[in-house]
Amino acid sequence: MGTPARDVLAATDVARTIAALAGVMLIALAGTLAAQTQSSNTPNGAALFKERCASCHESGDSRTPGVAALRERSPQSIVETLTLGVMIVQGATLSDDERRAVAEYIGNASAATGAVDPPATARCTAQPKFGPGVGGEWRSWSAEPSNARFQPKPGLTAEQLPQLKLKWAFGFPNATSARAAATVFGGRLFTGSQDGTVYALDAKSGCTYWTFKAKAAVRSAVVIDAAPSGAVTAYLGDERANVYALNAATGQLLWTRAVEEHRSSRVTGAPTPFQGRLYVPVSSLEEGQGNNPKYECCTFRGSLVALNASTGALVWKTFTIDKEPGPIGKNPGGSTRYGPSGAAIWSSPTIDPVRRLVYAATGNMYTEPQQTTSDAVIAFELDTGKIRWTTQATPQDVFVVGCNQAGANCPPSTGLGPDFDFGSSPMLVKRPDGRQMLVLGQKSGIGWAFDPDNRGAVIWQYRAGLGSALGGMEWGSAVDSEHAYFGVADGSRPSAGELHAVQLASGERAWRATPRPLLCGQPGRGCSPAILAALSVIPGAVFAASMDGGVRAFATKDGTLLWEFDTNREFTTVNGVKAAGASINGPGPVIADGMVFVNSGYGTLGGRPGNVLLAFRIE
Repeated sequence: MGTPARDVLAATDVARTIAALAGVMLIALAGTLAAQTQSSNTPNGAALFKERCASCHESGDSRTPGVAALRERSPQSIVETLTLGVMIVQGATLSDDERRAVAEYIGNASAATGAVDPPATARCTAQPKFGPGVGGEWRSWSAEPSNARFQPKPGLTAEQLPQLKLKWAFGFPNATSARAAATVFGGRLFTGSQDGTVYALDAKSGCTYWTFKAKAAVRSAVVIDAAPSGAVTAYLGDERANVYALNAATGQLLWTRAVEEHRSSRVTGAPTPFQGRLYVPVSSLEEGQGNNPKYECCTFRGSLVALNASTGALVWKTFTIDKEPGPIGKNPGGSTRYGPSGAAIWSSPTIDPVRRLVYAATGNMYTEPQQTTSDAVIAFELDTGKIRWTTQATPQDVFVVGCNQAGANCPPSTGLGPDFDFGSSPMLVKRPDGRQMLVLGQKSGIGWAFDPDNRGAVIWQYRAGLGSALGGMEWGSAVDSEHAYFGVADGSRPSAGELHAVQLASGERAWRATPRPLLCGQPGRGCSPAILAALSVIPGAVFAASMDGGVRAFATKDGTLLWEFDTNREFTTVNGVKAAGASINGPGPVIADGMVFVNSGYGTLGGRPGNVLLAFRIE
């Protein structure tokens, strides 16, 4: 009896063992199948880029960065751009895994992903006195409230400019563009960066006093305001339309506020402080959705916002387009189109304390019906935000990116505009006879003078360039006591790179400087004499920086070249970040306390990438 029983038990054990082994094998097989399934579901970055991104980034459209520029950025910085930055609308159509896959496909894994904080060796060890009267000043978009970009006390003379030498260079980590305007106050230089870091540097040496991390990229100037109490505040905006107030001495956050909920909105122009309020221009990148047939374009309206400068509380907000967008039809992809939309404010507003007005210039419409407030100068009442008057320079300008390629969200061909934004700030200046006027250049290639005492009536107009979507005058002209200065972009046309001096009294040409020889090699993407960056002027000299990477100074009396510097190279930086110069766009040279500061590198809108801030002084 015993033997059969043992045989049965043995057989049972064998069966259990076989079953257990089978179970293990099934679990392993299931794991393998799950892994294979997961692998098959892993997003294909190359395919996603081709499907979702290539139509813009491989199109050759100069308004979008090319693949070469994208490959200069780290995958993490591309993910941040898709989730927090200028590509947030496009990124919203992708899952987290898809965004990561695209970023890892197109990004450069070896690109800098460095920490915000500089190394100890780059930090300032001394803490000199900080406040008004310490060194020269350039507090905002301009050195003075008129926004004329005229520096009356530069600390150097036009005759000394040939002696300018590079003093130090500062590298921006995680960046392919250096396009935030620098400001100078109390012996310090303030600037933002593409990865959202705000820096307070020593103007003489470039060492770092403090850093602050914004929620998105910072392109606006870091504006400095000194109160009678002695408190000094730094104000700035980011590319998610957040506005910040910082203690300028320490970098401590005082308050922050979002001034617009639209997910394409951002602040590019410098906020303007005045009598306890902060006037903030609101812009957008929604027009970049022109080629996206799945996007319901467009619903953004530009606005000017007044905040309590001490608390960030909203005082008033006025849209540049009074009517809210509503359905106006379908695009070829079946998505609803909305309008009217657009009329963004790209530049810093200008205060008129006598007339109690604040002036702002607007961009084109994104969708119809056309309004009278696009491509215009608008006068807002300082106290209420009510629009006092509007002068439109270019009517019927409805445009989104891709319209040169029959983009999905473009208006009917009969209503398509030329994209002649005002990217410049209105400059409130005096003519030789003492009368005031508003002067600014436009992407149409025309420089304008408007009469603030006659509801913006045209005093004169001067054609400097032919104009185009990236032509004419882009980010800023300049004015001194005699002349208005207009630098011409105009792409690859013969007029690209010209510099014009115009008599303030009459609007007639005083002189014209022809384009200089290229410093970047052969003409091509980003290698152009085009002047898109803002001009700056001191007594006797006007400064211009070009897409060829050149920084130049010309005599204001006749346009003679006084000084030239080639930024097209790598630089040894005070903070140890690998950095190089290239195309120059956006902010122009800043002059204060005997020094000249210039950002170099512009890896978007037809430019070549770079990431350096350069400081020059007389030797």
